[in-house]
Amino acid sequence: MSEQRRLINLAYRLLGSLAEAEDAVQETYVRWYALPAQQRQAIESPGAWLTKVAGRICLNVLGSARARREQYVGDWIPEPLPEPAEWSGGRTGTTSDPADRVTLDESISMAFLVVLESMTPAERVAFVLHDVFGYPFAEVADIVGRTPTACRQLASSARRRIRTSRAPATPIARQAAIVRNFRQAWEAKDIGALIGLLDPDVTATGDGGGLATTARRPVEGAVQIARGLVDLAGRLTDLTILERTVNGQPGLVAEHDGVVVTVYAFDIAGDRITHVWAVRNPEKLRQWTAGHPGHEPSL
Repeated sequence: MSEQRRLINLAYRLLGSLAEAEDAVQETYVRWYALPAQQRQAIESPGAWLTKVAGRICLNVLGSARARREQYVGDWIPEPLPEPAEWSGGRTGTTSDPADRVTLDESISMAFLVVLESMTPAERVAFVLHDVFGYPFAEVADIVGRTPTACRQLASSARRRIRTSRAPATPIARQAAIVRNFRQAWEAKDIGALIGLLDPDVTATGDGGGLATTARRPVEGAVQIARGLVDLAGRLTDLTILERTVNGQPGLVAEHDGVVVTVYAFDIAGDRITHVWAVRNPEKLRQWTAGHPGHEPSL
Protein backbone atom coordinates (compact mmCIF):
# COMPACT_ATOMS: atom_id res chain seq x y z
CA MET A 1 0.00 0.00 0.00
CA SER A 2 3.04 2.29 0.31
CA GLU A 3 3.00 2.49 -3.50
CA GLN A 4 -0.50 4.01 -3.62
CA ARG A 5 0.60 7.65 -3.70
CA ARG A 6 2.93 7.12 -6.65
CA LEU A 7 0.33 5.06 -8.53
CA ILE A 8 -2.34 7.75 -8.10
CA ASN A 9 0.16 10.39 -9.28
CA LEU A 10 0.88 8.30 -12.35
CA ALA A 11 -2.72 7.38 -13.15
CA TYR A 12 -4.04 10.95 -12.81
CA ARG A 13 -1.48 12.27 -15.29
CA LEU A 14 -2.23 9.42 -17.66
CA LEU A 15 -6.03 9.77 -17.49
CA GLY A 16 -6.72 13.41 -16.53
CA SER A 17 -9.45 12.25 -14.16
CA LEU A 18 -9.03 11.58 -10.46
CA ALA A 19 -12.11 9.33 -10.47
CA GLU A 20 -10.70 7.19 -13.29
CA ALA A 21 -7.25 7.24 -11.67
CA GLU A 22 -8.65 5.92 -8.39
CA ASP A 23 -10.55 3.21 -10.26
CA ALA A 24 -7.40 2.19 -12.15
CA VAL A 25 -5.34 1.98 -8.96
CA GLN A 26 -8.08 0.06 -7.18
CA GLU A 27 -8.18 -2.45 -10.06
CA THR A 28 -4.38 -2.73 -9.83
CA TYR A 29 -4.62 -3.72 -6.16
CA VAL A 30 -7.47 -6.13 -6.89
CA ARG A 31 -5.17 -7.94 -9.31
CA TRP A 32 -2.31 -7.90 -6.78
CA TYR A 33 -4.36 -9.47 -4.02
CA ALA A 34 -5.88 -11.96 -6.47
CA LEU A 35 -2.43 -13.50 -6.87
CA PRO A 36 -1.69 -16.55 -4.72
CA ALA A 37 0.32 -15.54 -1.65
CA GLN A 38 3.29 -17.59 -2.78
CA GLN A 39 3.32 -15.85 -6.16
CA ARG A 40 3.13 -12.41 -4.53
CA GLN A 41 6.04 -13.27 -2.26
CA ALA A 42 8.10 -14.36 -5.24
CA ILE A 43 7.82 -10.93 -6.93
CA GLU A 44 11.14 -9.19 -6.29
CA SER A 45 9.84 -5.64 -6.83
CA PRO A 46 6.15 -5.20 -5.94
CA GLY A 47 6.41 -1.54 -6.95
CA ALA A 48 7.55 -2.41 -10.45
CA TRP A 49 4.79 -5.03 -10.78
CA LEU A 50 2.13 -2.57 -9.61
CA THR A 51 3.42 0.13 -11.97
CA LYS A 52 3.38 -2.24 -14.93
CA VAL A 53 -0.20 -3.35 -14.21
CA ALA A 54 -1.43 0.21 -13.51
CA GLY A 55 0.22 1.46 -16.70
CA ARG A 56 -1.44 -1.24 -18.79
CA ILE A 57 -4.83 -0.59 -17.19
CA CYS A 58 -4.48 3.13 -17.91
CA LEU A 59 -3.44 2.41 -21.50
CA ASN A 60 -6.63 0.37 -21.96
CA VAL A 61 -8.74 3.06 -20.30
CA LEU A 62 -7.25 5.71 -22.59
CA GLY A 63 -8.19 3.64 -25.63
CA SER A 64 -11.81 3.32 -24.55
CA ALA A 65 -11.92 6.90 -23.27
CA ARG A 66 -11.40 8.24 -26.77
CA ALA A 67 -14.62 6.60 -27.89
CA ARG A 68 -16.49 7.79 -24.79
CA ARG A 69 -15.29 11.35 -25.18
CA GLU A 70 -16.48 11.45 -28.77
CA GLN A 71 -19.98 10.95 -27.30
CA TYR A 72 -19.39 13.53 -24.55
CA VAL A 73 -21.69 16.55 -24.61
CA GLY A 74 -19.50 19.55 -25.46
CA ASP A 75 -15.77 19.77 -24.81
CA TRP A 76 -14.06 17.41 -22.36
CA ILE A 77 -11.64 19.14 -19.97
CA PRO A 78 -9.44 17.25 -17.47
CA GLU A 79 -10.79 17.12 -13.92
CA PRO A 80 -9.55 20.16 -11.94
CA LEU A 81 -7.89 19.64 -8.57
CA PRO A 82 -7.89 22.04 -5.61
CA GLU A 83 -4.80 22.70 -3.52
CA PRO A 84 -3.97 19.86 -1.11
CA ALA A 85 -5.37 21.59 2.00
CA GLU A 86 -8.81 21.74 0.36
CA TRP A 87 -9.03 18.17 -0.89
CA SER A 88 -11.72 15.91 0.41
CA GLY A 89 -10.96 12.38 1.48
CA GLY A 90 -11.82 11.17 -2.02
CA ARG A 91 -14.15 8.41 -3.08
CA THR A 92 -11.91 5.65 -1.74
CA GLY A 93 -11.38 7.19 1.68
CA THR A 94 -8.07 5.31 1.87
CA THR A 95 -5.95 8.26 3.01
CA SER A 96 -6.51 11.20 5.29
CA ASP A 97 -3.67 13.21 3.77
CA PRO A 98 -4.63 14.67 0.38
CA ALA A 99 -0.98 15.43 -0.37
CA ASP A 100 -0.43 11.67 -0.49
CA ARG A 101 -2.61 11.36 -3.57
CA VAL A 102 -1.36 13.74 -6.25
CA THR A 103 1.67 16.00 -6.12
CA LEU A 104 0.75 19.42 -7.45
CA ASP A 105 3.44 20.60 -9.83
CA GLU A 106 3.75 21.83 -13.39
CA SER A 107 3.11 18.39 -14.85
CA ILE A 108 -0.52 18.52 -13.72
CA SER A 109 -1.25 22.10 -14.75
CA MET A 110 -4.41 22.29 -16.83
CA ALA A 111 -2.48 23.49 -19.88
CA PHE A 112 -0.10 20.52 -19.61
CA LEU A 113 -2.93 18.00 -19.18
CA VAL A 114 -4.78 19.44 -22.17
CA VAL A 115 -1.70 18.87 -24.34
CA LEU A 116 -1.50 15.30 -23.04
CA GLU A 117 -5.10 14.85 -24.21
CA SER A 118 -3.98 15.53 -27.79
CA MET A 119 -1.58 12.59 -27.75
CA THR A 120 -2.26 9.01 -28.72
CA PRO A 121 -2.62 6.66 -25.72
CA ALA A 122 0.79 5.09 -26.44
CA GLU A 123 2.47 8.50 -26.76
CA ARG A 124 0.94 9.69 -23.51
CA VAL A 125 1.93 6.61 -21.55
CA ALA A 126 5.48 6.54 -22.93
CA PHE A 127 6.00 10.26 -22.32
CA VAL A 128 4.56 10.37 -18.80
CA LEU A 129 6.37 7.23 -17.67
CA HIS A 130 9.74 8.31 -19.07
CA ASP A 131 9.81 12.14 -18.98
CA VAL A 132 7.71 12.76 -15.88
CA PHE A 133 8.44 9.68 -13.75
CA GLY A 134 11.86 8.76 -15.09
CA TYR A 135 11.25 5.13 -16.06
CA PRO A 136 13.81 3.71 -18.51
CA PHE A 137 12.52 2.89 -21.96
CA ALA A 138 13.12 -0.83 -21.39
CA GLU A 139 10.49 -0.76 -18.62
CA VAL A 140 8.19 1.54 -20.60
CA ALA A 141 8.34 -0.91 -23.51
CA ASP A 142 7.17 -3.74 -21.26
CA ILE A 143 4.14 -1.67 -20.25
CA VAL A 144 3.22 -0.22 -23.65
CA GLY A 145 3.89 -3.43 -25.56
CA ARG A 146 6.33 -1.81 -28.01
CA THR A 147 10.09 -2.03 -28.44
CA PRO A 148 12.31 0.37 -26.43
CA THR A 149 13.20 2.11 -29.71
CA ALA A 150 9.53 2.59 -30.58
CA CYS A 151 8.83 3.96 -27.09
CA ARG A 152 11.72 6.38 -27.44
CA GLN A 153 10.15 7.63 -30.68
CA LEU A 154 6.74 7.92 -29.02
CA ALA A 155 8.16 10.01 -26.19
CA SER A 156 10.08 12.17 -28.67
CA SER A 157 6.90 12.84 -30.64
CA ALA A 158 5.06 13.73 -27.42
CA ARG A 159 7.91 16.04 -26.40
CA ARG A 160 7.57 17.94 -29.68
CA ARG A 161 3.86 18.42 -29.01
CA ILE A 162 4.68 19.88 -25.60
CA ARG A 163 7.34 22.23 -27.01
CA THR A 164 5.18 23.55 -29.85
CA SER A 165 2.11 24.16 -27.70
CA ARG A 166 3.58 25.56 -24.49
CA ALA A 167 4.85 29.13 -24.12
CA PRO A 168 7.66 29.87 -21.63
CA ALA A 169 6.25 29.65 -18.11
CA THR A 170 5.17 32.88 -16.44
CA PRO A 171 6.31 33.07 -12.79
CA ILE A 172 3.58 31.96 -10.36
CA ALA A 173 3.55 35.32 -8.56
CA ARG A 174 2.94 37.11 -11.86
CA GLN A 175 0.23 34.61 -12.81
CA ALA A 176 -1.49 35.21 -9.47
CA ALA A 177 -1.43 38.98 -10.02
CA ILE A 178 -2.94 38.63 -13.51
CA VAL A 179 -5.69 36.30 -12.25
CA ARG A 180 -6.43 38.71 -9.38
CA ASN A 181 -6.69 41.63 -11.82
CA PHE A 182 -8.93 39.49 -14.02
CA ARG A 183 -11.26 38.75 -11.09
CA GLN A 184 -11.42 42.41 -10.08
CA ALA A 185 -12.12 43.56 -13.65
CA TRP A 186 -14.80 40.88 -14.00
CA GLU A 187 -16.51 41.88 -10.77
CA ALA A 188 -16.36 45.55 -11.82
CA LYS A 189 -17.80 44.62 -15.25
CA ASP A 190 -14.90 46.56 -16.79
CA ILE A 191 -14.75 45.37 -20.41
CA GLY A 192 -11.70 47.49 -21.22
CA ALA A 193 -9.69 46.08 -18.31
CA LEU A 194 -10.68 42.51 -19.23
CA ILE A 195 -9.63 43.01 -22.84
CA GLY A 196 -6.29 44.36 -21.62
CA LEU A 197 -5.67 41.17 -19.66
CA LEU A 198 -6.68 38.81 -22.46
CA ASP A 199 -4.54 37.90 -25.44
CA PRO A 200 -6.27 39.06 -28.66
CA ASP A 201 -6.50 35.42 -29.78
CA VAL A 202 -7.55 34.03 -26.39
CA THR A 203 -9.84 30.98 -26.30
CA ALA A 204 -12.36 30.09 -23.60
CA THR A 205 -13.49 26.47 -23.33
CA GLY A 206 -16.34 25.26 -21.13
CA ASP A 207 -17.12 21.76 -19.86
CA GLY A 208 -20.66 21.13 -18.64
CA GLY A 209 -20.87 17.52 -19.75
CA GLY A 210 -24.57 17.98 -20.51
CA LEU A 211 -25.17 18.40 -16.76
CA ALA A 212 -24.57 22.15 -16.49
CA THR A 213 -25.13 24.99 -18.93
CA THR A 214 -22.07 26.18 -20.83
CA ALA A 215 -21.06 27.13 -24.36
CA ARG A 216 -21.00 23.99 -26.51
CA ARG A 217 -18.05 25.27 -28.52
CA PRO A 218 -14.93 27.26 -27.56
CA VAL A 219 -15.32 31.04 -27.66
CA GLU A 220 -12.48 32.93 -29.33
CA GLY A 221 -11.25 36.51 -29.18
CA ALA A 222 -10.66 38.94 -26.30
CA VAL A 223 -13.57 41.24 -27.11
CA GLN A 224 -16.15 38.46 -27.42
CA ILE A 225 -14.97 36.74 -24.23
CA ALA A 226 -14.85 40.00 -22.24
CA ARG A 227 -18.38 40.87 -23.32
CA GLY A 228 -19.59 37.40 -22.40
CA LEU A 229 -18.04 37.63 -18.94
CA VAL A 230 -19.60 41.01 -18.27
CA ASP A 231 -22.97 39.74 -19.46
CA LEU A 232 -22.62 36.72 -17.16
CA ALA A 233 -21.74 38.93 -14.19
CA GLY A 234 -24.82 41.03 -14.87
CA ARG A 235 -27.15 38.03 -14.99
CA LEU A 236 -25.74 36.03 -12.09
CA THR A 237 -25.37 38.59 -9.32
CA ASP A 238 -25.51 35.98 -6.55
CA LEU A 239 -22.21 34.34 -7.52
CA THR A 240 -19.06 34.75 -5.42
CA ILE A 241 -15.76 34.65 -7.31
CA LEU A 242 -12.77 33.48 -5.25
CA GLU A 243 -9.08 33.08 -6.00
CA ARG A 244 -7.99 29.48 -5.59
CA THR A 245 -5.17 27.17 -6.64
CA VAL A 246 -6.30 24.99 -9.55
CA ASN A 247 -3.97 22.14 -10.50
CA GLY A 248 -1.09 23.91 -8.81
CA GLN A 249 -1.65 27.19 -10.69
CA PRO A 250 -3.54 30.41 -9.81
CA GLY A 251 -7.22 30.03 -10.74
CA LEU A 252 -10.71 31.07 -9.77
CA VAL A 253 -13.85 29.37 -8.50
CA ALA A 254 -17.44 30.56 -8.66
CA GLU A 255 -19.59 29.73 -5.63
CA HIS A 256 -23.36 29.74 -5.28
CA ASP A 257 -24.72 29.38 -1.74
CA GLY A 258 -21.24 28.39 -0.62
CA VAL A 259 -20.96 25.55 -3.15
CA VAL A 260 -18.46 25.62 -6.02
CA VAL A 261 -20.34 25.54 -9.33
CA THR A 262 -17.51 26.47 -11.74
CA VAL A 263 -13.73 26.11 -11.61
CA TYR A 264 -11.63 28.35 -13.86
CA ALA A 265 -8.10 27.47 -14.94
CA PHE A 266 -5.87 29.72 -17.04
CA ASP A 267 -2.94 29.51 -19.41
CA ILE A 268 -0.87 32.67 -19.27
CA ALA A 269 1.92 33.78 -21.60
CA GLY A 270 3.81 36.90 -20.57
CA ASP A 271 1.20 39.30 -19.21
CA ARG A 272 -1.80 37.98 -21.13
CA ILE A 273 -4.26 35.16 -20.60
CA THR A 274 -4.20 32.91 -23.65
CA HIS A 275 -6.73 30.28 -22.58
CA VAL A 276 -9.54 30.04 -20.06
CA TRP A 277 -10.98 26.64 -19.07
CA ALA A 278 -14.31 26.65 -17.23
CA VAL A 279 -15.28 23.31 -15.70
CA ARG A 280 -18.96 23.16 -14.71
CA ASN A 281 -19.70 19.44 -14.92
CA PRO A 282 -20.68 18.64 -11.30
CA GLU A 283 -19.19 15.16 -11.62
CA LYS A 284 -15.78 16.80 -12.02
CA LEU A 285 -16.27 19.14 -9.06
CA ARG A 286 -16.72 16.56 -6.31
CA GLN A 287 -13.36 17.41 -4.77
CA TRP A 288 -14.55 21.03 -4.52
CA THR A 289 -18.09 20.40 -3.24
CA ALA A 290 -17.49 17.42 -0.96
CA GLY A 291 -18.11 19.59 2.09
CA HIS A 292 -21.72 20.06 0.98
CA PRO A 293 -23.15 16.53 0.59
CA GLY A 294 -26.34 16.29 -1.36
CA HIS A 295 -26.19 19.88 -2.59
CA GLU A 296 -26.26 19.89 -6.36
CA PRO A 297 -25.39 23.16 -8.16
CA SER A 298 -28.48 24.69 -9.68
CA LEU A 299 -26.93 27.17 -12.10
